[in-house]
Amino acid sequence: MTTTPSPHTEEGTHPVADQIPDPTRSPVVPVTDAINTIALTECQDSEHRIHFRHAERVESLTLAELDGRARRVAGRLYELGVRARDRVGIMAPNRIEWVLLDLAVLKLGAVTAGIEPGRYRPEQILDEFGLTLLFVEGGARGQVRDIAEVMDWAEETDLAGGGFEASGLGEGYDPADICAIKQTSGSTGVPKGIEATTASVNQSIAAVQEMFDHRHGDNLMVFLPVRFLQQRYWIYSALVHGHDVTLADRITVLEVAKATVPTVVMGVPGFYEQLKARVEAAGPVADPQARRAAVQAELGGRIRYLWTGSAPAGRAMLDFFNDCGVPLYEGYGLNETCIVSKNHPGAARVGSVGKVLPHKRIRFDKDGILIVGTTHPVNTRYTWCGPGANEKTYLPTGEVRTFDIGHVDEDGFLYIDGRVDDIVTLSGALNILVPLVEEPLRELPGIHDCAVFGDGKPYLTAVVSPAAPGTDHQALARSVSELNDRLRYEQRIYGVVVAAEQFSIENGLLNAQYKLVRSQLAKRYGDDLDLVYQKQKVYNDGTVTGVDVLVTAAAEGTEEA
Repeated sequence: MTTTPSPHTEEGTHPVADQIPDPTRSPVVPVTDAINTIALTECQDSEHRIHFRHAERVESLTLAELDGRARRVAGRLYELGVRARDRVGIMAPNRIEWVLLDLAVLKLGAVTAGIEPGRYRPEQILDEFGLTLLFVEGGARGQVRDIAEVMDWAEETDLAGGGFEASGLGEGYDPADICAIKQTSGSTGVPKGIEATTASVNQSIAAVQEMFDHRHGDNLMVFLPVRFLQQRYWIYSALVHGHDVTLADRITVLEVAKATVPTVVMGVPGFYEQLKARVEAAGPVADPQARRAAVQAELGGRIRYLWTGSAPAGRAMLDFFNDCGVPLYEGYGLNETCIVSKNHPGAARVGSVGKVLPHKRIRFDKDGILIVGTTHPVNTRYTWCGPGANEKTYLPTGEVRTFDIGHVDEDGFLYIDGRVDDIVTLSGALNILVPLVEEPLRELPGIHDCAVFGDGKPYLTAVVSPAAPGTDHQALARSVSELNDRLRYEQRIYGVVVAAEQFSIENGLLNAQYKLVRSQLAKRYGDDLDLVYQKQKVYNDGTVTGVDVLVTAAAEGTEEA
């Protein structure tokens, strides 16, 4: 392994930064079977690299070196009894060993199961998913292995597992074969497990490549958990399309970006909201050129475009990046469907989630719910789920009921307006799609994030995550009152609870994709919201006037305004 050079050498150049995406270096024939290309061939690419943090520093391997080390790991797995179609679990945060294991599993024709660390006992996962092996951080015993030993396997000069080597590469995958197990994010309850088909993975990677033409000179940064299968697509893309890729995590992403100068960053809206706040805190950014320079400086200086999805992106945040010439392309998809639509160069409309991909088809049912079909489904059922979950989500046609509400404009751009689960019904039988209220509320001064409640109640209330300690309750009350003047009467908020801390992954109020975990928010702040309803006696029937917004602190906070 080599250490990635600093972005600024004595000569003022950078070996990675000096590469410019070159259309002439794109593959002549698009690779449409990425999984079998990785599984059945040895990568000979010694020009492009994978960058990653290891032993407290940024290092890199050529893609040929990465592939060779993955073959050595495959040999070890074979020696430990892993065969084609066996399931290998990985329950660890992002690290290069994760990538090596996943590629090794593909070379054996087996199945990678990405599992959220810390959520389950290893013994529980082994049994529930029928795993041959499970890799975790520390605590090796029996079928549970320490993921740290994978690096030792990768660097061995004598390849173990002679049976694997003697029989050559694995037999690969048929289109309907399972190559990975996906877990849903758990934002709407206990995570469900889906077995992903090889054809669905190949189809998504090919569609993205057609839209974005990732090529020589590109460096795609992955920092969201690679246990989510889509995050591994960009590693597969590097191996088959010939470009760099960088592996980081949400803690080290900005540090690693400065060292490896990516051209593309794959992030959720919450990450870009934090980046926006960071840039704004550093100084005035009204001038587009100054803002562009500040954004580029935070991400290494060579960004071609930014990618976002997995949760709704606010218009102010999208405009912040797009208006200064750093394109931020929003898309839409689910674990059950993979990528459905995507804004991209030549077909982008801010506020939409892009046009539907050619291999996807959509319709809306009688209740306005978005239904998605595809030529190669991820699957047509959950393998692991609670009673009734399959019937609720998968239709007999093989289509997926998304529970999202949206519309398509006259030019074919898809808009997601909210989820059925996001509809609150007030006691006066008024139905409100709360994301349409949360988005403008989230943009008020002093608010970092928010969640709106009110199901079965006489009016809407909100729990807000403060932008900084010491929220001015009176100023916040005035801001919400002014917002109410711009909202429809049923959307107006008459009570606000200020949380003592920001919503985060660590405190369980956001999931790994930075989505609100509404059930946990309702549980944690339910008593505070009940007190608001006791104090603020309002019935919102459209005739309410002259009522001040009540702002209180959560139980561990300060006195009410």
